[in-house]
Amino acid sequence: MTAPPPRFTESTQGRLRRLNLATSLPPVVIAAVVLLYIDTRAWWHVIVLAPGVVAGVVAFERWTANDLARFALPCVLVAAAVWPLGVLVTGSPNAYWGICAVGSLALREVRRRRVLAVTGLFSYVAVVGAARLLVERDDIREVLVRYVLVPTGLTVLVTVMTVVGERFYDLIRELEQTREREAELAVVRERARFASDLHDIQGHTLHVVKLKIALAQRLLLGDTARAEKELSETYALVSDTIAQTKELAYGQRRLNLTAEIENAKNLFEAAGIRVRVTREAEVDARSSELLGQVLRETTTNILRHAQATQVQITLAESGITIVNDGVTAGAQPELRGLAALRQRVAGDGGELTVEQTAARFLTAAVFPPARAVAAPTAPGKDGR
Repeated sequence: MTAPPPRFTESTQGRLRRLNLATSLPPVVIAAVVLLYIDTRAWWHVIVLAPGVVAGVVAFERWTANDLARFALPCVLVAAAVWPLGVLVTGSPNAYWGICAVGSLALREVRRRRVLAVTGLFSYVAVVGAARLLVERDDIREVLVRYVLVPTGLTVLVTVMTVVGERFYDLIRELEQTREREAELAVVRERARFASDLHDIQGHTLHVVKLKIALAQRLLLGDTARAEKELSETYALVSDTIAQTKELAYGQRRLNLTAEIENAKNLFEAAGIRVRVTREAEVDARSSELLGQVLRETTTNILRHAQATQVQITLAESGITIVNDGVTAGAQPELRGLAALRQRVAGDGGELTVEQTAARFLTAAVFPPARAVAAPTAPGKDGR
């Protein structure tokens, strides 16, 4: 048994549905109405033929919503019943339209013996059309052309086009899966970078502490003052390492904004996301580190929570703005990292804004212009 193809994500399925409804559904409806009008020669013909038209339109609409499986069988039965009624009762050579539309779409739901199902669809259209010879034998050639050759040929053509379209959607699915894997890989790389930073902090320190303790042990009896100095330096080194580890864990380690922008760009590009960086001005040096933390946290959130296709990073004198698309419908995800950073930014005189709309997600950290002017007037206020 062939496994069903992977489904699209909710956002991608929604975009494809809107595209199909806007571009393909109107021609389908118009064609159905025109064929119904051509074949209708009495008021009761509408009652006989309309269900086939409705079945075709419903099947197409449900197909755009990726929900055809629940409606395929009823639509096929209705459309299949209309075709022989059109052939034998109303004399409507275009009554095949319903079974043609529904059958070609329903074939994608067939997982086993698809070739047999395709052959059955074509044979049904041809055999039912040939049944017209039971009630009309005056011009056999015309009957075969109008009721057999044309309906069967168009059904084959529509089915082939549907299969080609299905291969196109399979390609989109594969590209989307690749994009998701790239995003996951980017997150893994970010975690690996975090682990590397942690190793740099603690690995080096532990090695130095080991050497200093060994040295202090050797000096303990011969040079007490030197041993005391080594132990004091070891204590200070361990204290500094604890502080650095805490800063790293809470995203408070000193960061280079330029390096963070380059890292974010590389992560997004690796995940297949288009990124544009605009530098309108250089930010205040005192804000640079905090803005780097905002950018790092936002980058991780986009890769984890969004289905983004493009990201805009704007760096201005007052702060940084990151805008991405790919926002999924529903409640805004809980972003604990940004919530913690909002308090730090506010405590430093700035404002961290997070906004979600139907089409985009905006994260902006802004500091008032007075910050850049006030900084050199109080150099000793925070010990810098």
